[in-house]
Amino acid sequence: MSDVGQIERITQNKVIQFFELGLKYDYLGDWKDRENNSNIETKYLIPFLKKQGYSDTLIQKAIDKIVKASDCLGKSLYYANKEVYSLLRYGVKVRPNVGENKETVWLIDWKNPLNNHFAIAEEVSVYYGNEGRSKRPDIVIYINGIALGVLELKKATNSVAQGIRQNLLNQEKDVIGHFFTTMQFVIAGNDTEGLRYGTIETSEKYYLQWKENSNEENKLIKHLSQICSKERFLEIIHDFVVFDKGVKKLCRHNQYFGIKAAQERVRKREGGIIWHTQGSGKSLTMVWLTKWLRENVDDARVLLITDREELDDQIEKVFKGV
Repeated sequence: MSDVGQIERITQNKVIQFFELGLKYDYLGDWKDRENNSNIETKYLIPFLKKQGYSDTLIQKAIDKIVKASDCLGKSLYYANKEVYSLLRYGVKVRPNVGENKETVWLIDWKNPLNNHFAIAEEVSVYYGNEGRSKRPDIVIYINGIALGVLELKKATNSVAQGIRQNLLNQEKDVIGHFFTTMQFVIAGNDTEGLRYGTIETSEKYYLQWKENSNEENKLIKHLSQICSKERFLEIIHDFVVFDKGVKKLCRHNQYFGIKAAQERVRKREGGIIWHTQGSGKSLTMVWLTKWLRENVDDARVLLITDREELDDQIEKVFKGV
């Protein structure tokens, strides 16, 4: 058993129980003393890929590619993470044998979210340096054995900001930055403030709070149910991530719900308006909606009309940047 403080232990147990019973994730165990913890656990990835019908040759070549992409050696965390995300999002293109056509190995079944293996482990010891030092993220979320989310929990009397700063410290190159190359969600939380979420290298002031109606009184459980439900967790990763000129970004709740409403209108061949306040992310809303239109509507064309040159320049730079 881990040496987490007694009060934090109660919070952590509650969160683990909710992942198991409420969200139906598998519990992999306390990995404090487990050796060779990795952000790509082939013990769980290989069985998933075999279940999907891929040959041993394709599986091994796909794993070799994502392991190589996740290696920070000679690359920044941002570019390693971007390379990993591309393989997750668009599949791993591999050639079974010399001279044969490439095939796509999907490490995540995006079309059937519930077909994936959702699991968590706690107190995941990750070693760094030459002196056997380690950091232990409180909870790591694994999808098909690939670590896509990390959660730092604090007791109610400690600010969520402390968890955010712990995440930022862990991401430093000389700490366990290598463990974050696969991460899509980086989360901190406690019972009184609930959760704040970001992604790799998100600065403290840009960590976000999800806002959505719920009858759940406990803020921590409420936010977990809204962000980490199986379908939404994968949907946000698939449709609401952007790498914008050196900064990785996730959507805010208002962008998510605005785009979801727009998608329904498009399916019905109806028009509509998404209203934004200043600084609420309208340019990225346009990017994510455009991306969805191009992938889901045959021969879709997108026309952007602005009413002043500086806005035109701004939106053009955003689209080119992503």
